[in-house]
Amino acid sequence: MGDEEVMETSRADGAPAPRYAPHPYVGGRTPVLRALAAWRMSWPGAPRVIALTGAPGSGRGRLLTGFLMLCDPESRSQLPMDELDPATVPPDLPAPAVPRPDGLTTAQFLRTVAAHLGLDATADVRTELGAREEPVTLVVPDVAAAGPVRAAGEPARLVREVLAPLAALPAVQLLTVVPRDLAAELTAEVPQGQAQIIDLDAPEWADPDGLVAHAATALDPARGAPALPFTTAPQPRAALASALAARAAGSHLTVELAVRSALLAPEGFDPADTERLPATVGEAVARHARRLGADPQLLRLLLAPLALAEGEGLPLPLWGALAGAVADRDLGREFADAAALTAPFVDRLAAPSGTGDGADDRTLVRLVHPALAAEIRERLPDIRGAQTRIAMKLLEAVPGQDWSRADPYVRDHLAGHTLDAGLLPQLLTDPGLFAHADPVVLRAAVEAVPLRELGAPARTYLRTAPLLIRTRATPTLRAALLETAFTEDGLAPYAQALHGLGLALPWRTLWSLPPTGATAVTAGVLPGGPVPVPVAVCRVPAAAPGARPVPGGDGAFVVHALADGAPLDAAPEQVVHPSEEERAAAPFALARGDGHVRVYDRRTQEAVAAVPTDSPVLGADLSPDGTLLLTTERGVTARQILATPAAAPARSGAADGAWPSGR
Repeated sequence: MGDEEVMETSRADGAPAPRYAPHPYVGGRTPVLRALAAWRMSWPGAPRVIALTGAPGSGRGRLLTGFLMLCDPESRSQLPMDELDPATVPPDLPAPAVPRPDGLTTAQFLRTVAAHLGLDATADVRTELGAREEPVTLVVPDVAAAGPVRAAGEPARLVREVLAPLAALPAVQLLTVVPRDLAAELTAEVPQGQAQIIDLDAPEWADPDGLVAHAATALDPARGAPALPFTTAPQPRAALASALAARAAGSHLTVELAVRSALLAPEGFDPADTERLPATVGEAVARHARRLGADPQLLRLLLAPLALAEGEGLPLPLWGALAGAVADRDLGREFADAAALTAPFVDRLAAPSGTGDGADDRTLVRLVHPALAAEIRERLPDIRGAQTRIAMKLLEAVPGQDWSRADPYVRDHLAGHTLDAGLLPQLLTDPGLFAHADPVVLRAAVEAVPLRELGAPARTYLRTAPLLIRTRATPTLRAALLETAFTEDGLAPYAQALHGLGLALPWRTLWSLPPTGATAVTAGVLPGGPVPVPVAVCRVPAAAPGARPVPGGDGAFVVHALADGAPLDAAPEQVVHPSEEERAAAPFALARGDGHVRVYDRRTQEAVAAVPTDSPVLGADLSPDGTLLLTTERGVTARQILATPAAAPARSGAADGAWPSGR
């Protein structure tokens, strides 16, 4: 950008300074690039921590990208290094670690930092870095992009829980782009003289020449602009670029939107009428609408669903319906005729591929910059009302309230809209949503609600979500793990509802016992009576309720009916446990790990159920009839394996009589 010109630099002694070419991507920003280069080379007196900030749309992200090009050996080879100001060029060092926070929770970002630095992801990254003596260089792009749910406030959490503690560590050399309101918080604990806040809107860092170069490049047909009277001739193009920059007051986004408006809808655009050029992002929207003979408020309503959208963007088929929801009236006709009206402000992109949910061929739409989205939101008179109507419209788009058939956007991001509307607790009663929604996104939304406002099902989901995320569980496994969690928490109707979703759950949780210190559990039968009773025998502390000591002092035990968990008045020595022959003849077998167990079919050796746990497995056993007993710090559960064995081995009469079907 702007590399056809050279820029004057100055020297402190007043002597003539050499003329250097501007950075071809940034187009200017020489004082800032010098400061960043000094930071990278740890120049004496240079800060150890830099918070790069400015108003949204000030070009801070583009500036950081341009600086990283100078830090990356491959990118440097493609730049005119000999023509650049040497003071803006960092030393020839390996590229710094650049963990991106885009869309990540704080926990996910910490794991990303660990991966970049080659640290153990399960360790405390801050402790690991605090113990280091050699410096660690981190560059963190736009913190404002953090978090899977906008209303959850993840950027502030990321600064408080991760970046500010890292910045305080002497071994960490940090450069990050942060919103202005978080810059001081980031540097608060850094010793004096080791931190610097570079505000791109401050006079000492302003770059009017770079803004002109930005406009000139965007208008240049050689850089992709269409051939128009005010773009093909150099003099009119240069005059328009200067006028755009002068009106934009340092905002690169305002310049970009004004140029897009002129290039995509040139009819009626008069480059000589500089008073009609926009001075702010909001004016860029309003002036474009008026030039096309439309009401600016209509344009804002059409763009509002994109400003309120979550994730990577809004599916194109939903856009028109949600615009009507925001306006609270039918905008079908207006939306159908609005292509030219909305075009300068909207980007289209393909949905992320490889999601496995049928989303690969969908088109997403989003606003060209987060600052434009923020400006549209600020002008909405009632965001909560708009989000409420959007949420209702999204719910209507779930076919038959079957979440497995819902659009991935609706399924994963409805929670974000209801959070912004203040209605999320009311949504958190649907087991189908719990099973099918992305647990990372849904957990972030639920965590943003005060715990006292959450109902029992939501609290169960919240405690189970880390396990769903850690195991990358499929909807079927999510449903199975939640079915057990609901049973543990006494929410049997919710557990039962998960069996009605049409998913082939691998088990049905028969019962759950609260934690009593049980360290082992085994299956057996209690002889006597007309039919032997299958039981579970739990090893517990002697002080546990109902515990009966074993003769000889080898611990204490409690006995429960295997079918329903009812306590039985029986001595543990009365219980008969299956023999090795009986276990070998059973259709299923058990394999145990520290944080999981697996049940597999003996004949095919295929796993029929994998049971991950959120705490170490203390004891596990599998009855010959396929009831899995499991004890962890959360207590004891009994799960009936629902798979049909490939071929049920023949059993002896004694085994058949001892193990009646518990199903």
